[in-house]
Amino acid sequence: MTILDGKKVSNDIKNEIKVEVDKMKANGEKVPHLAAVIVGNDGASLTYVGSKVRACERVGFESTMVNLSNTTSEIELLDTIEDLNQNDDIDGFIIQLPLPPQINTQKVLMAVNPDKDVDGFHPTNFGKMALDMSTFIPATPFGILELLDRYNVDTKGKHTVVIGRSHIVGRPMSILMGRKGFPGNSTVTLTHSHTKNITQIISQADIIISALGVPNFLKAEMVKDDAVIIDVGITRVPDDSNKRGYVITGDVDFENVSKKASFITPVPGGVGPMTIAMLLKNTLLARERHRSASN
Repeated sequence: MTILDGKKVSNDIKNEIKVEVDKMKANGEKVPHLAAVIVGNDGASLTYVGSKVRACERVGFESTMVNLSNTTSEIELLDTIEDLNQNDDIDGFIIQLPLPPQINTQKVLMAVNPDKDVDGFHPTNFGKMALDMSTFIPATPFGILELLDRYNVDTKGKHTVVIGRSHIVGRPMSILMGRKGFPGNSTVTLTHSHTKNITQIISQADIIISALGVPNFLKAEMVKDDAVIIDVGITRVPDDSNKRGYVITGDVDFENVSKKASFITPVPGGVGPMTIAMLLKNTLLARERHRSASN
């Protein structure tokens, strides 16, 4: 069994990006600039955005954090997005989700210029991804592809079962695993809360990508020998024995499933670190595109 070490691979990617940024600096070129918009003071969101800012510092990017209050109106947020769309110094930006209830998330994501949508959430980018065109792939699915690629996990002709159909992970993953090329060329089944015989379907999978958000959902008896397990789930489970009062748990019963798997991602340290690394990679891509467009 091989651990798909997202922490190590994400560090490798950050080092590779830093080399590219150092070249830009040496040539007197503008370095990539990533902005993050956060509305309110959700603890998990603040932690996540903070880690993105630190990652930018590490690779030599410029970064801007736009903090808006919890009472920000939809109009005010849309005005902020338009300012970022028009600001030539910003190469890419993200809107940290979730947003407060007074704001229509879909409307906000639609307002982001697709050329700066480094999260890959805009319908224009999602459509390009579905058509195998060059675009920004959502960071978490992009990170999973990169892990499969760097560990040379065979996906051709394999049966991939994706658990969960969110727009952020499950649905794009199902499209990407079925595309031509590597990683891809697998036969994909997308399962969700209405899937009948889900346990039976999972038991036939060569590759399982679980993005359900249900701690320890995937048990050893549901998995066939030598399956590849990608655990996207990340849930805080209360635990009084831990000094933080909780433990981070994935969708997979790691201790038991890992005994049957050929490859498996740990939680934490698997898919999570890859998400930020690929966000940086998308921002680098955005900078290169903007540079080409202006020449």
